[in-house]
Amino acid sequence: MLYNQRMDHLPAENDADFMGRSPRIVVMGSTGSGKTTLAQQISRTLDVPHVELDALHWEHDWIAAPTDVFRRRVFEALEGDIWVADGNYTAVRDLVWPRATALVWLNYPLRVLMWQLLSRTLRRTLRKEELWNGNRERFFLQFFSRESLFLWLFRSYWRRRRTYLIAFNEPEHSHLEIVILRSTKETRAWLSKIGVA
Repeated sequence: MLYNQRMDHLPAENDADFMGRSPRIVVMGSTGSGKTTLAQQISRTLDVPHVELDALHWEHDWIAAPTDVFRRRVFEALEGDIWVADGNYTAVRDLVWPRATALVWLNYPLRVLMWQLLSRTLRRTLRKEELWNGNRERFFLQFFSRESLFLWLFRSYWRRRRTYLIAFNEPEHSHLEIVILRSTKETRAWLSKIGVA
């Protein structure tokens, strides 16, 4: 079931049972959208495991895990009956989406994503926050290199929007309940409706 309207038009009868008895929820969105933060909120509220795909993908010193290793890690992490995961990796979509019961897409405007990414990057670099496997964001790479997440966001933003909408309507994904949230305000309202906020 695809919910792509504004929050005030979402069917109220679906709010309470969105999570289901064995929820397996995927939170998706562009870089800087707040996927992990939202997934952590849902995880804490429902007391279910949180799986961050970035943590399974990145080795020490920002080395990407070999695809077969990454796929094995994801397969093992999602074997349980209940979980919430966040990430967009196409290399493991065939492992994640078929097992999921619901997808939540943070489909925010580019200007919002850019601002959130800037705020997050400055915080992480200034505080030297450790992310996964000892990795930390590096100021130079984010602002003065071709590996910048800002460049990646700009290059992938429109393509991702197109491909997601196509993928959502494919027959093999018809079992998924899909929620599309277009602003942080909508996200807060949705969290409140399902009892997470």
